[in-house]
Amino acid sequence: VRKDADTPLSFTLTREEINVKSVRAQMIEPGYGFIRIRNFQERTGEDLARELKAFYKQGELKGLVLDVRSDPGGLLNQAVAVSAAFLPKDALVVYTDGRTVDARMRLTASRENYLRRGDDYFRDLPAGVKKVPMVVLVDGGTASASEIVAGALQDHKRATVIGNNTFGKGSVQTILPLGNNAGLKLTTARYYTPGGRSIQAKGIEPDILVDDGRNLNRIREANLERHLETAKVGGAKGDAALDARINVSKPDTLPGAKETPKPTDKAEVVPPVPRVDFGSPEDFQLQQAMNHLKGAPVIASTKAVAANSVVPTPVPVKP
Repeated sequence: VRKDADTPLSFTLTREEINVKSVRAQMIEPGYGFIRIRNFQERTGEDLARELKAFYKQGELKGLVLDVRSDPGGLLNQAVAVSAAFLPKDALVVYTDGRTVDARMRLTASRENYLRRGDDYFRDLPAGVKKVPMVVLVDGGTASASEIVAGALQDHKRATVIGNNTFGKGSVQTILPLGNNAGLKLTTARYYTPGGRSIQAKGIEPDILVDDGRNLNRIREANLERHLETAKVGGAKGDAALDARINVSKPDTLPGAKETPKPTDKAEVVPPVPRVDFGSPEDFQLQQAMNHLKGAPVIASTKAVAANSVVPTPVPVKP
């Protein structure tokens, strides 16, 4: 913006409301749908219902990919709504546990847990939605509400989770009013999947690990200084192997971190990882999700493709 200016520049900025579309859907190929949720907003559940109904107007689905990669979360009731679309009525979606009784809560796939007003937009969903084979795509940017969805569908064996370990944001914050428009935000509980796994710090481990190269050195909850540790309460499971896989360490000790290099005559050039649009023909993890739904072999990483000179079949995208 400044170019060669050596004096302060003044600009008039006009503030506008930015509307981000929460749900995006497309038919990858006949019989196979792809739904991406960018974040969980007030109308996410309603938008999801509309897209699912549109799919079934084109015929029965053979498979469905739900993409919550790089989804930072959002409204808890909408995470329950998305889960409820695919789970049986009254199935447990998530529960919380803390030191006090009022920190304990159980949320099931029931309309009172996701609807605040109006008619139930899931009441006339096609019956096939509850049974269609599913894959949930996750990565290191999958956090909070999106981890709740992935964990619920995984624990109920409703979907296969594919991708990288998720972020691990599984704590509940409560705001205590202090007056004078001030408040105190306290962490009061942890989120648990239906199977009793704490999401905090550990995140959701995929059923099938598929790395497309984008998540190297990504910082997760467990890497943050003074993060809330995972607790083992009730049926919560400890997993030392997972600790090693997600590298519970400080940011400066992440894999690949090096000491400050000494000056050299020739600087090392590190090629950037190409950015891939989720849902595009170049989306490696989506390619592997489609392979899984069709019963074809799943390739674990782009490095494996290069090492074996395997050319992955591009996913056809309907224009």
